[in-house]
Amino acid sequence: MIRILLVDDHEMVRIGVSAYLQAQKDMEVIGEASNGKEAVEMALALRPDVILMDMVMPVMNGAEATDLIITQWPEAKIMIVTSFLDDDKVYPALKAGAVSYILKTSKASRIAESIRATMNGTPVLEPEVMSKMMKQMRHSHVPHEDLTEREMEILLLMANGYSNQEIADELFIALKTVKTHVSNLLAKLEVHDRTQAVIYAFQHKLVSPPQ
Repeated sequence: MIRILLVDDHEMVRIGVSAYLQAQKDMEVIGEASNGKEAVEMALALRPDVILMDMVMPVMNGAEATDLIITQWPEAKIMIVTSFLDDDKVYPALKAGAVSYILKTSKASRIAESIRATMNGTPVLEPEVMSKMMKQMRHSHVPHEDLTEREMEILLLMANGYSNQEIADELFIALKTVKTHVSNLLAKLEVHDRTQAVIYAFQHKLVSPPQ
C-alpha cells in the first residue's frame, strides 16, 4: 500500500484527488495539508511513501516546503502536482529534491501511475519540464572549468594516489604551495575533502578510474 500525503490549498482539489486515489487498490491518503508549513509538519510526523505537493500556496510555497522536508528527511519522495511551468517554479522545486513534476491537468490515471513511479524512485516529468532541464544542463557551469592549469595538474595527481608530499616532489614545488592549491581546488569543486575531489575527477572523466 502506497501511503500518500496530499498537499494543496484548494479543498475541492484535495477532495477530488483524494477520492480517486482512495479508490486505487494500492493507495491510501493518510493526510492532507493546505499549505507548505502544514506539509512539512505532517510529512515529518507521518513519513508517507509519496508526497503530492502543490506549488503556489499560502504561508509557505511548495518549493520551500520541499526543501525543508528533504533537508530533514532526505529519503522523502515528493511529486510536484501544479498548474505552473514557469522557470521560477520548476527549477527551485527540482533543485530542492522533488522526484517528479506533473501538471494538474493530467489525467487522473496518469497521476496515479506517476505516484507509483515516484514511489519506486523513477522521475516523471512533463515534456516541457524535461526540455527546460536539458536546456539548463547545456548551459550549466562545470566547476572544474574554473581550475587553473596547476590545480588541474594537482587534481589528476591526487586521483592517481599521490600524497601532498609526493605531489610537491613531482612538481618541484613547496609542500605549503601544494596545500594551498589543494585547498583552492576543493573550494572550486565545492567538495569537502580529497576523496570527494577524486570521485569528482572520476565522475567527470577527467581521469580513468583504477582497474
